[in-house]
Amino acid sequence: MRDKLRKYKIDDFLLRLPMPQYREAVKIIPRVLGISLNTFHNYRNILSDDKQDIPYEKVALIEKLFEMQVGELINKETPCKSLKELLQQDSWRK
Repeated sequence: MRDKLRKYKIDDFLLRLPMPQYREAVKIIPRVLGISLNTFHNYRNILSDDKQDIPYEKVALIEKLFEMQVGELINKETPCKSLKELLQQDSWRK
């Protein structure tokens, strides 16, 4: 098993479920998302430094299924200045 941090908290949520619910959830979630079981497993195994991402619509659905707040599924924060801050920087005026 890889020791690296996963990009999304899917397994964190699933592994807290009792085993019977875990088994059912793994069957139900791909159907709700409209994806294959294999794609779902691929989503679960995306590492934090991978370029691969889950499509936004699927992330939003997973967050709703897990009763998470918007943006809570991802394990790391993506640093980005606001557009207002960027517009005030001279480096963007070339």
